[in-house]
Amino acid sequence: MRTDTNIILTHQQIQHKIKRIAYQIYETNVDEQEIVIAGITENGYVFAQRLKTILEEISNISVILCEVSMNKKKPQNTVTTSIEPVEYQNKSLVLADDVLNSGTALIYGVKHFLEVPLKRFKTAVLVNRNHKKYPIKADFKGISLSTSLNEHVTVKFGNEDLAVLR
Repeated sequence: MRTDTNIILTHQQIQHKIKRIAYQIYETNVDEQEIVIAGITENGYVFAQRLKTILEEISNISVILCEVSMNKKKPQNTVTTSIEPVEYQNKSLVLADDVLNSGTALIYGVKHFLEVPLKRFKTAVLVNRNHKKYPIKADFKGISLSTSLNEHVTVKFGNEDLAVLR
């Protein structure tokens, strides 16, 4: 088993990936006045905040930010959001997370939002690991990695020290 750490994406590369994803979200929602970006707690929410900032710089779309909280080890019936369902009903929504590992967090997040009628629903991840346990995919992704199940991928968000590590 490997114990060394490899940098997969540098700060600048992550900034570029996030900007590219923001442009893809804008292109998909070019006719919308308002969209919701829902980030899964911790790094997924930081990723969502960064997408919101860039979307507001490059477009006239108003972005509502939503934090999605869940117990990632036991996500059944633990998903909650920082905004009420009426605030995202009949709107375009993007569910964001930092890393798509098994797909558990994303699939339970999707399940939660499907209980409310939405105009459009997409998913965004910075890193797609391709080890899905559930039939879920990322519509917008920064990078796809072929890794072993034993490898761990970490996204570190900070002011100037963004990194994706393996």
